Amino acid sequence: MIPVLPAQTYTTLPERFYVHPPLSPVVAPQIVQLNTALAGELGLDCHWLRSREGVAMLSGNAMPEGVIPVAQVYAGHQFGQFVPKLGDGRAMLLGSVTDQNGHVKEIQLKGAGRTRFSRSGDGRAALGPVLREYIVSEAMAALGVPTTRALAAVTTGQPVYRETPLPGAVLTRVASGFIRVGTFQFFAAQEDFEGLRLLTDYALTHHYPEASHEGGAACALLREVIASQCQLLAQWMLYGFVHGVMNTDNMAISGETIDYGPCAFMEHYDPDTVFSFIDKRGRYAYGRQPEIGLWNLTRLAEALLPVISEDRNTALELARAELAVFEGQFQQIYLAGLRQKLGLQTAQEGDAGLVRSLFEVMQAQRLDYTATFRSLSTEAALSTPTAYLPEALHPWAAQWQARLAAEPLPGTTQRAQAMQRVNPLYIPRNHLVEEMITQAVSHNDMTAFEELLAVTSRPFEEQPGKERYARPAEAHEQVQNTFCGT
Repeated sequence: MIPVLPAQTYTTLPERFYVHPPLSPVVAPQIVQLNTALAGELGLDCHWLRSREGVAMLSGNAMPEGVIPVAQVYAGHQFGQFVPKLGDGRAMLLGSVTDQNGHVKEIQLKGAGRTRFSRSGDGRAALGPVLREYIVSEAMAALGVPTTRALAAVTTGQPVYRETPLPGAVLTRVASGFIRVGTFQFFAAQEDFEGLRLLTDYALTHHYPEASHEGGAACALLREVIASQCQLLAQWMLYGFVHGVMNTDNMAISGETIDYGPCAFMEHYDPDTVFSFIDKRGRYAYGRQPEIGLWNLTRLAEALLPVISEDRNTALELARAELAVFEGQFQQIYLAGLRQKLGLQTAQEGDAGLVRSLFEVMQAQRLDYTATFRSLSTEAALSTPTAYLPEALHPWAAQWQARLAAEPLPGTTQRAQAMQRVNPLYIPRNHLVEEMITQAVSHNDMTAFEELLAVTSRPFEEQPGKERYARPAEAHEQVQNTFCGT
């Protein structure tokens, strides 16, 4: 029997926190990808997962004895507009496992059918978005970014209907938890303050058991979530990642990246980069992600006010004090990461200006974000930048070289190696992701998916023969829009 705990930790909360969705069997489920390495980390039996019973669970057709899925309730601000009740409209939580490091991980199906929260949706997922999330979430994990993980992708053997009929699929994903900012907003909107207290205590115990409760549990939770989001958003920015839909129901309080929809990695540097087809006004553009992160955290603070203090003025004062640290904390982490990308290990006052100057050149010259930082990470660029780097970078490179000269570091080789450990060569570039989806969906060919997954699983390591995966898109290959797949 697969070691999934029959009573997942979330069901220790009262039943108003979730519903039990009915199973909606599909006609011909088939595993197209199983993450055997992750399964091993979770202590799961790959042979069982590939068995008829395992595939039945991964597709949502049937559950092992004692496994009773739940769909979680939550609210959320969607593009700034509050929706008081959302919930898992096409996801169901199966249970929990303890991984090899002793951490509890929750397992969830995405696209397994309708729940009470589906509203007008069909509760299903198309193969293309499932493969996109699989590739991008595993690439993020390889980059060291906190994220949900992909355990399996299963085709259903039946179509889903969007603009056109598309092959259906179910994604099995793994995370520390799936509580969102919107989960707290739901109970606050219901004025269910007892529910807020229970949720706060559960979240602290489950995600931040070592947190100091100074100022009370709600302040402690807010403080920890702010810290985890500062770290997460800084890492997004350092790798040029654009989430695409940073609604409050898409922000996990665990500090993990969740709900990959119209996500993408920026190619030529531009803080106004937007890929999501529905983000017409650029609310969730690359450069606005820290601002939106703080906006979302402010909504979390508002939801927590009734359990921070019974006196609203006191609650506001305490919440504002916690939120006030965000900008400084984010900038400190972000600038430290940029120093590493530029080969700097000490901090000097002019470092922010040095970075700003680089970004100005990159934006004006439409230089590729990932390729530019990787090109700086070579011994040739470190030794003779004017002979190796694009001419547009030469004036900036002179400033960079002067700054490097002040570093008490070892030789050029060691510096280049250190830089290459934080500047990836391979990311899931948009045109490659679209190429992979087209082959899988239109031609039932998973070759491109498997190769892209393999390459991006080793993002920092040069892989001979895989040069096309490091190359920015040609003009005719550029992807302008991405879609969430709902």
